[in-house]
Amino acid sequence: MSLTPLLHASPVIQLHALIAVAALLLGAMQLWRTKGDRLHRALGRVWMALMATVAISGLFIWTIRLWGPFSPIHLLSLFVLVMLWRGVRAARGGNIAAHRRIMQGTYIIGLAITGLLTFIPGRTMYFVAFGPEGATPGKLAVFAALVVVAAGAGLYAARSARTASEIPPAPTRS
Repeated sequence: MSLTPLLHASPVIQLHALIAVAALLLGAMQLWRTKGDRLHRALGRVWMALMATVAISGLFIWTIRLWGPFSPIHLLSLFVLVMLWRGVRAARGGNIAAHRRIMQGTYIIGLAITGLLTFIPGRTMYFVAFGPEGATPGKLAVFAALVVVAAGAGLYAARSARTASEIPPAPTRS
């Protein structure tokens, strides 16, 4: 693994990758921590800004060109922007269950699945992860193990969040 390919990439790709990693980490933290408090809302706003920046900057990365400068990956950027808007609308409308589903889905599709697509052979992150010689069986095994661990952690966090939200609050004494 070497950051050299990323450091030699265009500034848009560098910005996109840096902010995507920040959104991935902050989003994971949001999935794990308590929901609904002031910090959750503040971190959620930061996460949404990061995600919007990742989606918008992704529209200016044209390494795979199928329709002019665009590719199917660009549709994911548009999907993320729409889902961010829907998630905010659901939360402001009081539909917290929809907000939770939308934001978890946006995290999984917008960061996890799309992030895996950045490792397509020939792309910058492929060379960051596997080097100029490409993927070897050992490197692929480590990468696959990391993907499985990340997926398991994400599913555990989503299940924990859903279970915690289903537990009724403790009665208060008056």
